[in-house]
Amino acid sequence: MNYLKTTLLMAALTALLIIVGGLIGGRGGMIIAFVIAVGMNFFSYWFSDKMVLKIYRAKEVSEADAPQLYRVVRKLTQQMGMPMPSVHIIPTDAPNAFATGRNPEHAAVAATQGILNILNQDELEGVLAHELAHVEHRDILISSIAATIAGAITILASMARWAAIFGGFGGRDRDGGNLISFLAMAILAPIAAGLIQMAISRSREFHADEGGARISKKPEALASALQKLENYSKQRPMQGASPSTAHLFIVNPLTAKGFSNMFRTHPPTEERIKRLREMAHSIH
Repeated sequence: MNYLKTTLLMAALTALLIIVGGLIGGRGGMIIAFVIAVGMNFFSYWFSDKMVLKIYRAKEVSEADAPQLYRVVRKLTQQMGMPMPSVHIIPTDAPNAFATGRNPEHAAVAATQGILNILNQDELEGVLAHELAHVEHRDILISSIAATIAGAITILASMARWAAIFGGFGGRDRDGGNLISFLAMAILAPIAAGLIQMAISRSREFHADEGGARISKKPEALASALQKLENYSKQRPMQGASPSTAHLFIVNPLTAKGFSNMFRTHPPTEERIKRLREMAHSIH
């Protein structure tokens, strides 16, 4: 179901690009915007692991440095038949974790000091299995493709707004009504693209929860961990966390008060816990 949902959302995002490209920039404008967006996201795709680890001052550790964390990651990757990723600790008391890397051969797993302090062994396994599921599912690639298409739509919309300001687009004059429609498309299209991109992110989180429960065979432990992380995150948001990287973490490291579920990078934690507990009942 989550594969189908992601596929449909990616198709909707692609259709939006084609529609907006045709209306605003024509085929030529759409190709130019798409090429620019590919260039913008290519660097991020190849170097996102190093960039995000540096942003959060994550320190790579060995088994001697962090025996519990390292052994859990090794145990899970062996179960999955996946290469051992690099293991990192983020020096903050805010409990959270993320995985990054363009494929299983170039992956990194990072946990905060805070998460190591509050989770028991089974809960830590559930969280790390969730993160490794992201790597297994190639979610960095999926999010990069979504970001590229959304970026192309945003570039087209920006071109359209500038064209409207300077009197027409592509040399075509527009009357008042057409100009308003043109500007409305230029304003609303990036918002729609962003909403679809966030929906894709939420779908991948559900899929990683399922994968993490399957890998660890402990859906109840992952549900318990999510509840703890949600409670702590509300009390202690991560200092210095960036909205551009918030989707990487297992729970949003930023406060999300006042935001509709449509504008969230993560599904509601209560819904994630409910699904995991249903999985636990079906297993038993």
